[in-house]
Amino acid sequence: MALVFTNEKCIGCNKCIHACSCIGANVFATQNGKNRIEVDEKRCIACGACFDVCEHNAREFNDDTNQFFHDLKKGTKISILVAPALKANYPDSYKNILGALKNMGVNHIISVSFGADITTWGYLNYIEQYNFKGGISQPCPSVVGYIERYIPQLIPKLFPIHSPMMCAAIYAKKYMGISDKLAFIGPCIAKKLEIDDPNNEHYISYNVTFRHLMHYIKSHKITGKAFTEEMEHGLGSIYPLPGGLKENVQWFLGDDVLVRQIEGEKRMYHYLEQNKHHIANNRIKYLFVDALNCESGCIYGPAIEDDKSKDDNNLSNLFEIRAESKKNGIRSAWSKRLTPKQRLKRLNKQFSKLDLKDFMRKYTDRSKQCQYKIPNRMELDHIFISMGKLKEEERKINCSCCGYETCFDMAVAIHNHFSHRDNCIYYIKKQVEEEHKKTLEQANNIRQQKEDLLKAVEKINDEFSGLYESVDYMSKGNDKNAAETSGISREMQEVSDFCKNLENSIIEIGQLLNELNNNNEEVGSIASQTNLLAVNAGIEATRAGEAGKGFSAVAFFIRDLADKSKKTVAESTQSQCKIEDAISNIQQDAQKLIEIINTVNDRTHSLAASTEKIANSVASIIEVSEVIKNKLKMLTQ
Repeated sequence: MALVFTNEKCIGCNKCIHACSCIGANVFATQNGKNRIEVDEKRCIACGACFDVCEHNAREFNDDTNQFFHDLKKGTKISILVAPALKANYPDSYKNILGALKNMGVNHIISVSFGADITTWGYLNYIEQYNFKGGISQPCPSVVGYIERYIPQLIPKLFPIHSPMMCAAIYAKKYMGISDKLAFIGPCIAKKLEIDDPNNEHYISYNVTFRHLMHYIKSHKITGKAFTEEMEHGLGSIYPLPGGLKENVQWFLGDDVLVRQIEGEKRMYHYLEQNKHHIANNRIKYLFVDALNCESGCIYGPAIEDDKSKDDNNLSNLFEIRAESKKNGIRSAWSKRLTPKQRLKRLNKQFSKLDLKDFMRKYTDRSKQCQYKIPNRMELDHIFISMGKLKEEERKINCSCCGYETCFDMAVAIHNHFSHRDNCIYYIKKQVEEEHKKTLEQANNIRQQKEDLLKAVEKINDEFSGLYESVDYMSKGNDKNAAETSGISREMQEVSDFCKNLENSIIEIGQLLNELNNNNEEVGSIASQTNLLAVNAGIEATRAGEAGKGFSAVAFFIRDLADKSKKTVAESTQSQCKIEDAISNIQQDAQKLIEIINTVNDRTHSLAASTEKIANSVASIIEVSEVIKNKLKMLTQ
């Protein structure tokens, strides 16, 4: 679980990079197409600079507050170490806060101000015993973390004396015999780094910050009666003030002791970088450097509530505490009536039972986990060229928009994958300019294409005019064909009707021929009978002799009539056969004509349907042509 981390509110504004003194602790990244700045916990010293500058509340931190209350409810024996900044930030309610924790099961409540008195004692004795001068104070875990990670050559110059928090914990464990787990209540995120440092032997189990503590107390409505710390303390209570350690040392060694006071999340680390060679080689004239990460001291640590960071009265509260710490009696090491030398004597007497070695510590060189490479000239050129910085002046713009002070620092960050060229405003600007140039070229191309399009549209319009004429001609021709087809259909219907009438007439003629045939048969029968009469008349005339000559003439004429009747019947029958053959042929031809007419009618109907489809198609062609013409017109506007 990272100590400091980025939440979803980050917009990648680079302010945290600019504020951070640890190169590579803030890394430019892209997530889901969105720029953001991630924290590399191995490089981060939890100084809180990013919290101060982030307007988007995109940075958060973890501590042990929830675990502390969970274990406390579970019955775990816990005692607490309270930073003096609690009283400065909550002068009216800090006793009730302590009472609420006491009600929840906290055993001992020990003021870290007492631990600060031990730290002062440890510094003074270490200076005297080891003639240690020109060192760097170490109560601030961010300062220690920076030196361990980025200026390891200054590790020997760090005072090997524990911080007030650790001195209070060691005293509680070794000299008071407290076996409880210990929790530190303070305003500092970085104390977690100190608590978890193996060099500190895990004396403390929980880092409980003011912000999370007060949120828990308010959200759970925890209350309690007033309660105070168990141990009396001296000027250690002013350690949270800027120069608090310096003032403590001068209290015992005199105001003429030269102590370099430096604080501020940016200025202090810049000072160490600038003077690291002088400090490492004992070329500074100060007794030591009193270095704090926070510009306003530990009162306004990064883990206090937001409204407290704006309350300037907190400083005045601590000045009142300082005034209370300076006693009037002559037996106390904090007496105003004693000389610095007398005070030191009283202090050593007060802590005479303490072993300095119990309060000494070691440090770890952590620089390997924070190493980065400086690009050579060729690599540097390659980076700058990729950023579009071809000229020397372009490589020294130093606008700091990327979060780095100089373009060189940015190039180093890119080389070590801490950042990316996309985070350079100059590169983005140049990209935009190139894109703008391309856009103009594309606009010119589009303009030319539009002109070509207009010409093409004009040509198409001309072709459409021809199309309209062709379609109109086809439409009129189609209409004419439709009219003629309808006329043909009507005329064919008349022919069909004529054929049907002809067929009926032929049937009637057939019927008449049948009647004629019957008449011929009757005439033949009469002729036969007439012929028989003629024979009989001839016989009778012969018998009559001369008297029958007239009758014989009649018989001749009757026979001649009968022969002519038979001849007429024979000729009529022969003509009837010819007529019947002709009628049969006419019937067959009429039937073929009807079939042809039906076929023509079918085709005429089909042609009429096709003509209708052609008409519909022509209408569709005209409609689509109009749509295309309108769209082409829109393209030209």
